[in-house]
Amino acid sequence: MISFMSGRRRLLPCVGLGLLAVLCWVWVSFASLSGEQLHLEVLDVADRGAFQPQSALSDMEFGSVASYRGPGNSDRRSNKELPIILWWSGGLFPHFPGDTERIDCATSSCLVTSNRKVQLYKRTASIIFYGTDFRAYEAPLPRLRHQTWALFHEESPMNNYILSHGPGIRLFNYTATFRRESDYPLTLQWLPSLEYLLEPVAVSLEEKNRLRREGLAPVLYMQSHCDVPSDRDRYVQELMKYIQVDSYGKCLNNRPLPEHLEDTATATGEEPGFMNFVARYKFHLALENGVCPDYMTEKLWRPLHQGCVPVYRGSPVVADWMPNDHSVIIIDNFPSPKALADFLKHLDENDDEYVKYLEFKDPRRITNARLLEGLETREWGVNDMSKPNYLNGFECYVCEQENARLAAERAYRKAQKRNQAPQPKMASNSHMGCPLPSPGYGDVKDLPPDDGWLQIWPQDYWQSLDQAEGLESLIRHNESDPSLLWKHIQNIAVSRARGKH
Repeated sequence: MISFMSGRRRLLPCVGLGLLAVLCWVWVSFASLSGEQLHLEVLDVADRGAFQPQSALSDMEFGSVASYRGPGNSDRRSNKELPIILWWSGGLFPHFPGDTERIDCATSSCLVTSNRKVQLYKRTASIIFYGTDFRAYEAPLPRLRHQTWALFHEESPMNNYILSHGPGIRLFNYTATFRRESDYPLTLQWLPSLEYLLEPVAVSLEEKNRLRREGLAPVLYMQSHCDVPSDRDRYVQELMKYIQVDSYGKCLNNRPLPEHLEDTATATGEEPGFMNFVARYKFHLALENGVCPDYMTEKLWRPLHQGCVPVYRGSPVVADWMPNDHSVIIIDNFPSPKALADFLKHLDENDDEYVKYLEFKDPRRITNARLLEGLETREWGVNDMSKPNYLNGFECYVCEQENARLAAERAYRKAQKRNQAPQPKMASNSHMGCPLPSPGYGDVKDLPPDDGWLQIWPQDYWQSLDQAEGLESLIRHNESDPSLLWKHIQNIAVSRARGKH
């Protein structure tokens, strides 16, 4: 492994930590195509386990949508004439069983493929990358002028901090991320439907109070992915000094899971036995593994579904998406863990105050127009086979954008005086832009130098910026060898040290 030193930070190649859709209706045609049918011309250019972080994709059902041409699609071109979209992350290719398909979207059609041999073809108009798998040192170079790049990234910001820096996100022309500002927002990907929120309370308040009298804690914590950028365990550990918390996962464990729940895909699914077990608690500590606007996962939505009150830290704008202004307790609204603990104790002892947090179970009490509109207008579904999934939806978004771009370029070439040259589209920090990780409790300057979190996540964040700048430099210099990334990072560091960068 190569490393360099700069005046700002130590530079190391990072490896991601993660796992492994706007147009009215989107339909996908599943007519498998053989490689010979492409007829293309090459350009002449040299532990996932229980309680582990997951992707909403892991719960998504994939099925063939009946072959259908969008109501505005009059694209009668043959397969040999269509623009090609390449899924660079082949493991995410949303078609089975082949590696190449024709898609007929709302107004136009494309070929989509996971076959990387088409990377340098003239007709390959766009490449789609899965954010978790995107590596600066493996990028397809040289970046061709006629091709756009598209980013699909619905997972935690911790999986790839390259995308949280300007030089990293600006590499992409189209984006589908959890941020509402992205081109194809996936913000509510973990919320199946409004009905999911309106499910009756799973365990009555009377039963919860009885269990409390028998010694059950008011607060549940269940995590087995401990060393994460949000540093949630540090906060929970301090909170435990002031209120009883039952912790069943590997992190801060103080209670064993019942034997029948130990082998669990339980926290990564909604197995009834597990759901009934956790529904007994009044409050669920719902702390995301990464802090970023609009990054909200099942940790938030499942307690709301069950009729428990989430005690939340993650998206700083989470209130924008809540059923009403009294359905979640936001950790950052309290000056200290003790102040939060005192408030939770107050609710635990006052039933009338506690049940106010569950009033959203009455649909008349759901007052958030943004949430209702978001669920109503999204074209993709979560385990809803009447709608496309967001992978197919995003590739159709890219297909439509690319057909429009190519048509505008043709019109400009034919009549430059009558038509404007199409302007390149570029993503901005608002499409991802997650902040530097900070300690879950306390000030970073007060942490000892050998603190494990301090040695990992701030460094990973800044090293990712180095890699983003290095890749940007590779592309600017029209390099064709991604292994030269480290040389470019070193050159940038030297220039910075000399005051030239």
